[in-house]
Amino acid sequence: MAVTDEAILKIKGMILSGELSPGDRLPPETELSERLGLSRSSMREAVKALEVIRVLDVRRGDGTYVTSLEPRLLLEAMTFVVDLHGDDSVLELFAVRRILEPAAAALAATHMSTAQLAGLHDQISSVDASTSVEDLVTHDLEFHSAVAEGSGNAYLATLIDSLSSETMRARIWRGLTQDNAVTRTLDEHLAIADALANGDAELARSLTVTHIFGVEQWLRRWSTERA
Repeated sequence: MAVTDEAILKIKGMILSGELSPGDRLPPETELSERLGLSRSSMREAVKALEVIRVLDVRRGDGTYVTSLEPRLLLEAMTFVVDLHGDDSVLELFAVRRILEPAAAALAATHMSTAQLAGLHDQISSVDASTSVEDLVTHDLEFHSAVAEGSGNAYLATLIDSLSSETMRARIWRGLTQDNAVTRTLDEHLAIADALANGDAELARSLTVTHIFGVEQWLRRWSTERA
């Protein structure tokens, strides 16, 4: 095991054991490296790595702190990775979304508040086939995020949001606009919202599977035509 990896694991162990909690300040570099039996250079590299994935927050002139460790913060980097992936990888990501989002929709059918449901319908009514691609992308992100958040499971919602590539969604909505498929896609959003409002978990799950699979199939055809 590389020395830096060992340092990362030891800091992780301190967090898992409760020795360090969210918001806590780490001991000074010299003290921490001596306590863990590691060189200052390996400790420094470990801190940098943990800062990148938002486990640690290095505040210049103040010290290094454990972040809030909230799911949304820790999974932030995944969206960046998703944006960098090619079309083949995106199809695999859609397959993951086809597993996760229907589960979130089923949970949302029994967890969403009246205000959340009203907000979902307001989102849908604010767009139509004449809406710009940019606004359609914003709607799409907000719609799927609202459903995921409505599941009441912060980890599930954060994981779904982290798979949301704005770059890929813009490409898809441009294609849907060219294929005159915007109305159909928005109708699918409305059907899902209505199922949620009726508290029908199984219908919400089925409609979400169909919706995501339809976009996935469109993307697969688009990728094939480009090849």
